[in-house]
Amino acid sequence: MQKRLATLIPILMLVVSVCVVGVPAGAVERITPGSVDTMEEKPVILDARPKKAWAKGHIPGSFSFNWEEYTKTDDQKIPYRTFPPKEMAEALGALGIQATSPIVITGDADKSWGGEGWIAWFLEWIGHQGPVYLLDGGMPGWIDKNLPLKEQPEGLQDAPLMTLYTPTPDPAVFITAEDLLNNPDTYTLVDTRSFPEWLTGHIPGAVHISWKKMVDKNSRTPISPGAMNALLAKKKIPLDKPVVYYCTGGVRSGWAWLAHTMAGLPTAFNLEGGYEEWNAMEK
Repeated sequence: MQKRLATLIPILMLVVSVCVVGVPAGAVERITPGSVDTMEEKPVILDARPKKAWAKGHIPGSFSFNWEEYTKTDDQKIPYRTFPPKEMAEALGALGIQATSPIVITGDADKSWGGEGWIAWFLEWIGHQGPVYLLDGGMPGWIDKNLPLKEQPEGLQDAPLMTLYTPTPDPAVFITAEDLLNNPDTYTLVDTRSFPEWLTGHIPGAVHISWKKMVDKNSRTPISPGAMNALLAKKKIPLDKPVVYYCTGGVRSGWAWLAHTMAGLPTAFNLEGGYEEWNAMEK
């Protein structure tokens, strides 16, 4: 009897933990507009569109969180660098977000340059422990359903109760241009920029796949797992080693990373420094 209990207890603990936690940390799930208001814990909604678009009409209570506001040129003159984890944690805490808060990401892939994927990626990077969802249909879908919208001046957001966000950065999620240079055979590189950008120069050995091919135009979310697998197979992208997606500065490639991750594929990275970091290193 004692042996049977010793066997059952770990299993029961696992079942309980799954039921309590829900969507595991690191996983991004699609959520329909109708499900947002019925969530057990009220989520924080982050809108990836430019602040001007957010100001003209957004989901009531949502916060503008566009990549342009949270990137900068670093000390090496490399542009579009995402704020370091400590600064990103402060920004999230200022919006009343804790490391365990449920978050719903929305936007309009075209207007936000795939910023929804960038948000999902940096949440993974800083070790967000709460569930993360991607709004099915994005803002175009929300508007098409005539759901509530709020207009608000650009510089004025609702004042949340500030809190402490404790980041736990995961170094296994982060990769640098130097890592690629020192380990050329370890990764498969995918350039997600436009074809004209690709023609002006790219990382040696990279394969070009525009991030827009990974956008489902109807749902405004990443393409289905089957479509993602087919796209990579068509481009002869091997999945027996990590895939590194890059663009100019880690935003569009963040969408590609999200599409790859939501498809349940093996390890992928988003080169946060992008082609700009590679160029700076090569000079």
